[in-house]
Amino acid sequence: MILIGIILLVVGFLTSISVLWTIGIILVVIGAILWVLGAVGHAVGGRRHYW
Repeated sequence: MILIGIILLVVGFLTSISVLWTIGIILVVIGAILWVLGAVGHAVGGRRHYW
């Protein structure tokens, strides 16, 4: 999810499409939150690890 968000950020920046930029930021933030929750041992979506 973080990787897709970064790709959307780059594509949105290069093409000046603000919708892609916004979706990319949202995906990066959500991916980072899920990654941190999984790293500290909280179950995310019924799984111990997010990957």
